[in-house]
Formats: sequence, C-alpha cells, structure tokens
Amino acid sequence: MKIIIISNRLPVKIVEENNELKLIKSEGGLATGLGSLETKREKHWLGWSGMHITDEGQKADINKQMEELKFHPVYLTPNQIKNYYEGYSNSTIWPLCHYFYSYIGSNNNYWESYKEVNALFCEAALKIIEPGDIVWVQDYQLMLLPAMIREKVKDVSIGYFHHIPFPSYEMFRVLPERAEILRGLLGADLVAFHTYDYMRHFISTVYRVLGYECILDEVQLEDRIVEVDAFPMGINYDLFHDAILRPEVQEKAMELKEGFGDNKIILSVDRLDYSKGILMRLKGFIKFLKHNPEYHGKVSLVMIVVPSRDTVGTYAKLRTRINEFIGGINGKYSTLSWTPVYYFYRAFSFEELTAMYYLADIALVTPLRDGMNLVAKEYIAAKRDKPGVLILSEMAGAVIELSDSIVVNPNNSKEIEDAIVKALEMPEKEQLENLKKLQEIVSTQTVKQWATDFITELKSIKELNNQRFAKVICEGSLDEVKQQYDTASKRLIMLDYDGTLSPFYKDPANAYPREPLLQLLSQIASDSKNHLVINSGRNSATLDEWFGHLNIGLAAEHGVYYKEEGIWHSNLQEINWDEEIVNILKHTTKKTPNSKIEVKNTALVWHYRAVDTWLAELRVNQLIKELINPCSRLNLQIMRGNKVIEVKSSDYNKGIEALRLLKRDSYDFVIAMGDDTTDEDMFAVLPPDSITIKVGRISDAARYNLPSQSLVIPFLKKIAGVE
Repeated sequence: MKIIIISNRLPVKIVEENNELKLIKSEGGLATGLGSLETKREKHWLGWSGMHITDEGQKADINKQMEELKFHPVYLTPNQIKNYYEGYSNSTIWPLCHYFYSYIGSNNNYWESYKEVNALFCEAALKIIEPGDIVWVQDYQLMLLPAMIREKVKDVSIGYFHHIPFPSYEMFRVLPERAEILRGLLGADLVAFHTYDYMRHFISTVYRVLGYECILDEVQLEDRIVEVDAFPMGINYDLFHDAILRPEVQEKAMELKEGFGDNKIILSVDRLDYSKGILMRLKGFIKFLKHNPEYHGKVSLVMIVVPSRDTVGTYAKLRTRINEFIGGINGKYSTLSWTPVYYFYRAFSFEELTAMYYLADIALVTPLRDGMNLVAKEYIAAKRDKPGVLILSEMAGAVIELSDSIVVNPNNSKEIEDAIVKALEMPEKEQLENLKKLQEIVSTQTVKQWATDFITELKSIKELNNQRFAKVICEGSLDEVKQQYDTASKRLIMLDYDGTLSPFYKDPANAYPREPLLQLLSQIASDSKNHLVINSGRNSATLDEWFGHLNIGLAAEHGVYYKEEGIWHSNLQEINWDEEIVNILKHTTKKTPNSKIEVKNTALVWHYRAVDTWLAELRVNQLIKELINPCSRLNLQIMRGNKVIEVKSSDYNKGIEALRLLKRDSYDFVIAMGDDTTDEDMFAVLPPDSITIKVGRISDAARYNLPSQSLVIPFLKKIAGVE
C-alpha cells in the first residue's frame, strides 16, 4: 500500500544543461514536510512537471529520472497552463480566497480548462492508485480531484489540504461554480486547513450552498462522514535554527553586516503579490520616518520581493508602485551614509536568507491575507539566541500560534508605525523572553509533525467510517432481517413518520402521506402476524386524519396518546402552558424568519426547518438557555429533535410507548425505525435482539442504519415481500 501525494507541481525543477534535461529537487516547505514524512508505506508524488516538453526523447528521459524518484509527471499544454493555472486557479480562486473581489477574473474557458486538468490529474492518478492506498491532494488548483478519484476508486483514503485562506460564505457564494467545487472537496475523507477560522468558513459554506447536515467538525453524506479539521503547517525548525552554525551562512552574515553597518535592520520578505500588503507596509514605514526623525540614519528597511507573474497586468502594476514608493522614500530621506530602504527584487539563496533572518532586529510580516505565512516561523527559528522582534499581521494564519509577537492590523499604517517604534524600544530581555516562547511553539509544530498528524488523522477517519458504516444495512444484513421476518409468528413493527416514512418538508403540513405509502402500510397491516404502529411526535388529530382509516396502531405526541382498535387513549392530562414559556417561544419566533410554533395538548414545538442554518443554531442556543429555568421549575423536558425544539412532560417518551406495546403481547420479531433523537428512547428500551434502525445519521443506540430516508420504503417492501 502506498501514500500518493498529488500537487499542482512536483517538488523538482527541470533544468537544461549541455542540451540535456536534468532534475533538481525543490526545497520548499511542502516538499520538505512531505519528504520527511515517516511511514512504512511507499511514497509517490504526482504533479505537473513544470515544463512543456514536446520532444518525445527528452520526455522519455525525464520520465525515467522521475520514475527513479517515484515521481509521476503530468504534462500540460501552454493553453492549459494559461487557462487552468494562470486563469481559473490564480485569476479566479486566488483573489476570491484572499478577499480581493475586484481582482477576480473569470470566463468559461478558465472553468472548462480547470475541469479538464483536474480530470487529467485523475487519469494519471488512477494508473498508480490501488485499493487501500492513501491519497493526499494539495491545494486550490485541484479542488475537483478528490470527488473524481472517489467516483472511480472506493477503497481508498483521500485527504485534501487547503494551503490558502478559505473565505467566508458571503465571499465564496459569488463563485458561479461554488457547488461543483464543494462537491469536489467532499470527495475527501478529511478536508483540512491551517486555522479553525478557515475550517469554520468551509463548514458554513457547505451547509448553506449544498444543504448538507454539518455537526461540529463533520459533514454527513449519505454513504460516509467527511471530517473537517485544522492543522497549522510548520517549518523544518532544525534546518533554520542551526543555519547560522554553518560556515557559509556565517560568512554571508558577516558580508551583509558590513554592508548595512550598525543600522537596526527591519526585514520584509515576500513573493510579489497584492495579498502581501507590501504597499501598506511601505506607507507604515513612511509614517515612521516622518514622525520619528531621531531614527534617521539608524534604521533601514531591507525589502526582499521574490518575482512572481510580473508579466500579468495586476502584478506588473504592483511592481511599478513598489518601485515608485521606494524611490520616493529614498529620494526624500537618504543621505550619503544612510539608505532608508534596501530593495532586492530577486529570490535569495537559503544561505543569504537565513543570514538575513539572523541579522534582522525586526521582521515585518504584514500580509493583508495569508493562509499561514512561513516567513514568520523561519525568522523565529533562525534567530537562535540573538534578540529580535516579530511584527505580525492579524490576517496571517500564523498569528493563531504566534500571538506573543507584536500583532497589527495590516490595513492600518499607523499601527504598523507604532509597532516599529515599540519593537525598536523593546528591552532585550523582553525580546528574548518572547522569542523563547515563540521558538517553543515553532519547534514543536514542525512541518514533519504537520504531515504526520494529517496522515494519522486520515487513517483514523477511515477506521471510524468503517466502524460507523458497518451498521449500514447491506444486501447481507437485509437478507438476515428478511429471514427473521419470514420465520416469525408474531411481529411488532414500530415506525416513526417524519424523516422515516416521509421526507421532510419546509412546511410540515405538506408531509401528508401519498397514496403509495398508504397502500404499503395497508398491505403490511393486512398480514395477521403483524402489529404495525406509527410512533410519532405528531398530534393525534393529524395522525387520525392521515391514517385513521387503516388497521394500524397510532401513538401521538411521543406516546402521550395512543390509538388501539379504533379508540384513542390518553396517558396525561392536558397542560396549561406557563405564560413565560409561551412568551419566550413567541419572542424567538418573531426574531426568526420562517420559524413557527406548534401548540399540542402536551407539548410546545418550535419548528426551524426553513430557517437559515447559522441563524437557527444561534436561536436554538438562545432559546434553550432561556427555557432552562422555567422548564426545570415546572418539571418539563426540553427536547432537541430534527430541526425542532420541543417542550414536553418528562414523564412520557417513545420508549415508554414501546414498553407499553411489548407488555401488551408476546412478539418473536420486533423492529423499530426512526431518524430523530426522540427515537433513541425507543431503541434503548427494546430487547437486544430487536431490529433497531436509525435513518440518516448513525446512532450508538440502534443496531443498524439506513443512510437516507429514500431507502426506507424499498427496505420495508423487501422484508415484507410487497411488490
């Protein structure tokens, strides 16, 4: 069995030397982390080769070199790179996820190419995937891939990691292809992000766009549960922490120190991108120079900007603006002996970069929006025991862990100015204390730990889903139930109604039984061996109107009322509802569009099926909090059901009705089906050999599970032998 990592790019570069193509391994954070992942499984990596190769001989040679490394290249055409990578991935998804709405560019060619390339990756992956393998898909370029693989291979664990921010629902909803993207991601068993904020946004978007039930960190699908979690990515801590011990890094540090002199150094390192907040950072530095003349000649900003897509209009304009800003600062403030801003528009080698980290008195990391930002962590690690201060944007994912840094709003240039002054004036002792705290965090949550934690959780989810869905009724368990049914001489059949015999409707009145269901119930009840009972939370009048003409038993309001041999019986006197409770429910209904109150003889029910999910969760928590005291005082139970809150007597429930039915006669076959928490009471009191079936979400109290309400009628037809 293998671990197959799939990313847009392979962790290698193809270079040409002496008319030959050769591979050079990349040293990025992802490549380092996944390369250091300790596992007994064979590791394979699939991704774009990074170069358009037309010569078949060269392609064969590259494939051979790749094969030795267990790399599997995907070759893309220039048109695919333009529309899939530069187009949909980086002109649509990237600005969307970073909240730059006005930068979003989209056309149908982008989307079609994105689908085409994801399918191309799937085709390549299927050549190496085998049952039992683990597949780990990386990042926003391949969001359709998990579902594509899931559709073709069933016995495989699929994980997906989103390395950039996931936006709020209000932003993500503008994407025309939002539903397709989400369904693609939910092909995974585990969908993961750097922070819990992104995780929360994703779950909110899933239930608002797709309407799937989301409980805490789980998305309930018909055939499995998808877990959503946060894993903050780290760095190779030892590599950066020990870098200054290497002679070549020490030499580079001495060389740089000579160039900068005794000036305090503020370091800024970014890829050229509008999400990095480079211009706002420069505005903050301008204010610092303007308002703090005592630091002129003593403090310099070293700005490293790594080239990135500067041929694209938006990026080219950004580069021009950066040049103008820096030119203006240096033109106004520089002297013969002092340069306020040192600007490097190129990538630094590892030796140069770690030397700069070690020398820098302050790291100024202020992206407008960033998934994690590893520069902040690299700086902390590389400082070793040398004082230094990290100024970090509250919009960077890393701030969740690195809260002992100076945290700023990157959109506020005055905050950036004040943070620079605070960092420069911070005593060395305080700097070292903060640095020690930050290093403890960064050294623990390393990139190796990140990768190991993800794979460990992915494995556990697979096992958990296997355990959960062992309860799902399959052909074998269906045949067993059918055999028990056929050999029984006296059967008790208890069925919930809403969510079991009937699908849910926004308006509960529309859930009336259709003719095919009435015919099925009539046929089951016509068997003299069967005692069929609908055990529902509905009131007696509704059940009588819908089913009173059938020869079946009825239990209303969770067993408070029951009908046998055509006569209704009551277990409880009607309740005169406390005015305080009624007013609480009315007030909540007034504040919650599309909610309603149902007044029963023995229960008050607040329905919120048609309410927006987020608002419903808020109102449910508020309502329960307000009801606790008056309900406790009056010995009333607050029951949270499927999109309902019910206030009722604690003396009666579906379990009590089930016990009453069991005492009434002797049965050698008992079956109970329901979808709600109220049905758990029924399952719990039945004999261990009873056939208890939870519809929808899997239950610990029930022996079996039917994942969907749509499967209930076919199941009943099968065991009862009804055509």
